[in-house]
Amino acid sequence: MKFFIGVFLAAAGIGSLFKFVSPLRLLNSLDSIASGKSSALVAVDQAFGTHGQKLNIWQGSRSTSTHAPVVVFFYGGGWVSGTRQDYAWAARAYASRGFIVVVPDYRKVPDVVFPAFIQDAADAVRWTHDHIADYGGDPDRIALVGHSAGAYAVAMLALDNQWLTGVDLQPDTIKVAVGLSGPYDFLPFDEPRGKNALGAWPRPLETQPITFARSDAPPFMLVTGTNDKTVRPKNSRNLFKRLSSFGAVVVEKEYPDLGHEDIAMALSRPFRYKATVLDDTSRFMMAHLSNTTDAETAP
Repeated sequence: MKFFIGVFLAAAGIGSLFKFVSPLRLLNSLDSIASGKSSALVAVDQAFGTHGQKLNIWQGSRSTSTHAPVVVFFYGGGWVSGTRQDYAWAARAYASRGFIVVVPDYRKVPDVVFPAFIQDAADAVRWTHDHIADYGGDPDRIALVGHSAGAYAVAMLALDNQWLTGVDLQPDTIKVAVGLSGPYDFLPFDEPRGKNALGAWPRPLETQPITFARSDAPPFMLVTGTNDKTVRPKNSRNLFKRLSSFGAVVVEKEYPDLGHEDIAMALSRPFRYKATVLDDTSRFMMAHLSNTTDAETAP
């Protein structure tokens, strides 16, 4: 079955996949079949924050650790779309590598604008820190991973201390940050989604993660595809240069010829042949989290 799924998706390509009515849910179904029982959904519709937000939690099916490293995964969608249910394939991927994975929802445009979705992301980290031990996770080993608008949230939480301190967390609560195809340095706002989400803020520089680069930032991995036409690779390159200039721990990884969606979809079983995104990001996080011997590294 896995072979036929891989052949089908390889032949169809990402462009064809997105012709379906609900491409992410299709991918999720195919990934679920291909992944088998490598991970399990252990909490559904867990409420957090004060605005009706909810999150789901995934765990590797073979994990026996009570102090597993934790990934909070923020999905993309241009600040206007996405649900935690549609990104179960990303959660399964990191759960299969030994992480307890939290996937929170957040409020979106047009119901809210900046900084509401960053505040929601901070609330999710607060909840994770307070409750993840109940699910076998270690609150002292929290990593953030995000794609696109989710990577933007990761960068803002990891670099601008006000968001975590605003929910009574220390900035070093985040031990590692991974951004996949993220916008970090994109002034002026020259496309509708960025303008609608962030353009009303009176001090535009405060919306840019690169503004808050600092020497004591958590270890960062910035991932991009050289063929990304949605969020240009210069975003990762520029933030890498700025963090490096401060002496921060940062790695930039570019995957040749991959586009914006490719980077995220390479996490899934059906598309994992495209790039080693899952292996590379998991290895980086484990290298910067202590007590890694408790974590599983199953493929």
